[in-house]
Amino acid sequence: MEGNFELLRVEYRDVLQKAFDAKNVDLLEQKVKSFNKSETDFKTPLDQTLRDVLLNLLEEEVDVYVLKNFVDFSIALCRRGLSSPTIPVVLLGDIFETLTLDTCESMFSFVENNVNVWKEELFFTGSKNILLRLCNDLLRRLSRTTATVFCGKILLFLAKFFPFSERSGLNIVSEFNLENVTEYGTDSADDIVMEINSGDQKHLIDFTFYRKFWELQDFFRNPNQCYTKVQWKLFSSHATSILNTFHGIKLDYVNASDSSKNVGYFAKYLTSQKLLDLQLHDVNFRRSVLLQFLIVFQYFTSTVKFKSDSYELKSDQKEWIINNTEKVYNLLRETPPDGEEFAEIVKNILSREELWNGWKNDSCPEIKKTLSAQSDEPRVNTEKPLLGDIIKEAHQQGKFYIGNGELTRLWNQCPSNLEACKGRNFLPTLDEYFAEAIQQIENPPNGEENLLKDGNFGWRALRLLARRSPHFFTYGSVILNPLSTYLETMVRKVAQDRPGKELAQDSQNEHELDNILTEEEQATEELKQNETEELVDEQTVRQEHKNITLPQLNLFSEKVSGQWEKLAVKLGYKSDEIEFFRNENPTLMEQARNMLQLWFEDDEDATLENFIYILEGLEMPEAAEAVRQELASTMEVQ
Repeated sequence: MEGNFELLRVEYRDVLQKAFDAKNVDLLEQKVKSFNKSETDFKTPLDQTLRDVLLNLLEEEVDVYVLKNFVDFSIALCRRGLSSPTIPVVLLGDIFETLTLDTCESMFSFVENNVNVWKEELFFTGSKNILLRLCNDLLRRLSRTTATVFCGKILLFLAKFFPFSERSGLNIVSEFNLENVTEYGTDSADDIVMEINSGDQKHLIDFTFYRKFWELQDFFRNPNQCYTKVQWKLFSSHATSILNTFHGIKLDYVNASDSSKNVGYFAKYLTSQKLLDLQLHDVNFRRSVLLQFLIVFQYFTSTVKFKSDSYELKSDQKEWIINNTEKVYNLLRETPPDGEEFAEIVKNILSREELWNGWKNDSCPEIKKTLSAQSDEPRVNTEKPLLGDIIKEAHQQGKFYIGNGELTRLWNQCPSNLEACKGRNFLPTLDEYFAEAIQQIENPPNGEENLLKDGNFGWRALRLLARRSPHFFTYGSVILNPLSTYLETMVRKVAQDRPGKELAQDSQNEHELDNILTEEEQATEELKQNETEELVDEQTVRQEHKNITLPQLNLFSEKVSGQWEKLAVKLGYKSDEIEFFRNENPTLMEQARNMLQLWFEDDEDATLENFIYILEGLEMPEAAEAVRQELASTMEVQ
């Protein structure tokens, strides 16, 4: 087998080079057909030959244009079924590993322009993980400060390439970018003291104010530290000081000339103390800081699925946030130009953010398109009639339209509501309701189901007894269990209370019992029973997805044993708990198994779906794939 593989590589090499130079796929296709091999026999050698030819091109340091043409040629081979669908992306990975960063940016434009190719069904499934790995490798090589534009291109490409609901790009567990650290001066030796006069008020801009101002960036980077008493006091004190200063400094806006329309955008502001005076008078700088306040305030007051239960604000803290949120909006309205319009835009954006947050709390359900694709065929008018037209038509016929089929049917059974209610007794007597039960006590049924053991009958019987029987509230020291025993006792008492009536009943009672419940009550009872069954089914499925077997626990522990401490931090375990796992278990696998077993038993969100998302976020693809396979097999069994 190995000899055939090497032989095919040699024979493919010359033909592939000629076909690429001539831009003629037919030459290679004829060569493949001449071997008369199965699909698996010729694709693997051809894939390797493509990488060999690419290696020669890279050694010759050919132009990027030639490399782009070679990848295009491999795409044509895939569409002819001559090579594996993943080979174009594999070739791109080889190219980016050998090129310099400057050349990589030029080559990446080819990847951006062919985003629709990678999204095709032929390429997407097998290539999406390789493309994601390729882009992440590039981002690791790039500097976020000096190559900001290139990094942005890569992130925009990933946003266009992956579906909107792709979980790997949604920050499922609500992490913060803790690497975004803002550095500022901490030496007060060169303290610069300035006074800013705003009307009758004077604002002192010294090193203390400078330190408070930039210390806030650490709270914006990681708001969760505000849930401790000391840090919250520090945050609220600094925020109050900054907002009061903004309120005291009124900005005057001068219309910019045409030459200054193209204003450069800076990812981070400079933090020199000498610039703080100018920054406080800059419109864009003030809006940026105020917007950061609003984002953090919204996080404090929002429900986040993966937020710890201990992260909860007190009533006075919530009141402080509400008051200062309104204060920030007032500052935005006072900031020229178009302050009122800008504040409304920000408010709308943050309200949309609440919808996004709710979608993530619901485990990011898939968003499906509701509009049908356009086609050349004539469209069939499938639009529903307007609600007003339906009501008008029903009114002309002397009927009511409620909006629900069953309610509409019931509402139209009688033309008048008062007429429909005449002579209707919704609450039966004890004798009527328990007639059949009394008969079964006197003559126990043979092989028939005992009415007293029927849950629906028992539930209605308790309601009726509470309304009409004094025995229901009689004190008793003996607890009767189950419910059928209690009902039997109550039925015997009801039978004894009937004057001049024997325990036995004639067959007419059964006919009268069938007419006790009205159609409305029957529909209500059926709906209640269906909802109960659906709730039980949903809880059962959720519990089945949460519980794992011992072989699954051992498999997962083996897969994550090398990085179990990293996973433990992600799952919310503290350092002392991690130390406990490490001391109590001698091997890495036993430590991982102890940690996972406790997580699956105690955590409410410990399901296999959430476990997969967490592993993917930690870049543990092998473990995530193992969990995904176990989840698939569990679903098949169900």
